[in-house]
Amino acid sequence: MQAQILFVAPLSDLAELAVTVIEEKFPQKKKLFHVVKADLQEAETLVKNAEDNGIEVIVSRGGTASLIEKKVELPIVYIQVTVTDILQALLKVGKYPENIAVAGFGNMIYGCDELGKILHINFTEILLNNLNEASPKIAAAVSNGVELVVGDAISAKMASKYGIKSTFIQSGKESIYRALQTAVLIASIRREEQRKTEQLRSVVDESHDGIIAVDQNWHVSILNPIAEKIFKLSHFDVKGKNFGEFFPELSAAHSDEKDNLIKINEKQYAVRKAAICVRGNNQGYIYNLQNISEVQKLERSIRKKLSVKGLVAKYDIDDIIGKSKACLNMKRKAAKYALTQSTILITGESGTGKEMLVQSIHNLSVRAKGPFVAINCAALPENLLESELFGYVEGAFTGARRGGRQGMFELAHGGTLFLDEIGEMPLPLQSRILRVLQEREVMPLGGEAIVPVDVRIIAATNKNLAAMVAAGTFRNDLYYRINILRIHTPSLRERVEDIPLLAKYFLNSMHDKNPRIIGISEEAVKYLVQCDWPGNIRQFANMMERILLLTTGNMITTDDVVDACEDDSRMSDEFSESKKKKNENLLQIENDMLKEVLKEENFNYTKAAKRLGIHRTTLYRRLRKI
Repeated sequence: MQAQILFVAPLSDLAELAVTVIEEKFPQKKKLFHVVKADLQEAETLVKNAEDNGIEVIVSRGGTASLIEKKVELPIVYIQVTVTDILQALLKVGKYPENIAVAGFGNMIYGCDELGKILHINFTEILLNNLNEASPKIAAAVSNGVELVVGDAISAKMASKYGIKSTFIQSGKESIYRALQTAVLIASIRREEQRKTEQLRSVVDESHDGIIAVDQNWHVSILNPIAEKIFKLSHFDVKGKNFGEFFPELSAAHSDEKDNLIKINEKQYAVRKAAICVRGNNQGYIYNLQNISEVQKLERSIRKKLSVKGLVAKYDIDDIIGKSKACLNMKRKAAKYALTQSTILITGESGTGKEMLVQSIHNLSVRAKGPFVAINCAALPENLLESELFGYVEGAFTGARRGGRQGMFELAHGGTLFLDEIGEMPLPLQSRILRVLQEREVMPLGGEAIVPVDVRIIAATNKNLAAMVAAGTFRNDLYYRINILRIHTPSLRERVEDIPLLAKYFLNSMHDKNPRIIGISEEAVKYLVQCDWPGNIRQFANMMERILLLTTGNMITTDDVVDACEDDSRMSDEFSESKKKKNENLLQIENDMLKEVLKEENFNYTKAAKRLGIHRTTLYRRLRKI
């Protein structure tokens, strides 16, 4: 344990007595003390590096203590002269005269007049402020009839010079013990305060925010490293200086606002001002500055780490295979729309690659570094879909996860949320989605706090949403909100010229299924082009995998393709018949709906077409076919 208390004794006897007191009264804390014998000149040299050596408190007496106090900023504990010490000094003299002077520095002779009243002695106090005062003041006391000087070493020496008796006041064990006890307490408090100060300094210096503190006189007391970078100032230049002189942007002395947005060196900062109060008294203010851009980045990073999947878009626009006019037109629109922030609606049959297109749009957009979150609205029942989308707080419902859970909207903050199969979304949820799109904020289930979100919505469907609006199964206001930008993903029958490219792509990507295969014949490719692919690219990819597994040679032939497709023939025929009947039923329902809407609008074709979400010409054409 490093010494924390330095005991400076001007006399050898005092140093020896101090060691004795430490041994007797502080046996478990002996290492806290360092006792040295030093006169005035030696003491000055000794204490210069005391603080650097870990010393917290210095103990001394008389003129030595006064000198040390002027030389260092460390606390000084004076060894006070007690009544017992003075009586001991008088006993050495034996019979003492009536006129006695007690001489010394203020810390030694304070209260001696009370002792004079007790002993019925005329005590004269000679208060010394420095060494040069000893000679003239003692000479004056002698001329006034003082016959004995009781005091420190300097006073005793001066008394001898003027031919009168003197006795030296020695500090006893009691006064030394009291001084050491006080020093231990002060050292302990200083160490604890230093620990708290260093802890606070570490927190302030390591903070990611800029921190500035001022005292009650608006003088700067703290400027942490981040604040130095923000204002391009050094704390050496501003500490102790007037706050308003260096930080006019903060309007320190005149602003009562606790929170504000301020532009500093072309960057936006959120500034929070808080009062520093001690026992209800204002001792200054502290300013906290946060870079808005950094806060947003950190928020996105935290939200992203809270989920382990579904936050990354894997596909780019070049991953979409196809050079047909329909495919190129789709990719051209996607590239243009990616540059905007508007909501996009992707339409197309199942298996046409809608999610791949959505991911490529995300990766082309300014939100590419943000999260990509996808949810299939048809895959979950209404109650689960709601909790997935909006999240919930702890205790929101039976079985809710402890601590709650963030919803998809929150996880997608700063990025893109893909709502697949939005046509399957229940009507009650549609109204909540509409509100989020309008207000850009969500409220978790069971929660009371509104959470702002910055999310781009891309929705997809294989249904006719306009017809659903007319049938009342999809909200018209939501339909118009999501149908701002629209992209149609063409079916495989609309882009048959891409089938050869797709065949070669799947042949390469699935090569590990049958490493013997080296290629596919042109006749086999032509046969694939002539086939019907109601399941689109998804069905085509599955068929290519089957062909690879069934082929026995090293080249895929037409026979291999026919063999693989044979098992689907009967199912395909049944499917076609079923689909035909289903289409006939849907057509009848649609025709009935057109007639009903037209009748409700008093055969006003313009109003009826607008309500149905179609052009008036289209309405005429459909009615002629009925």
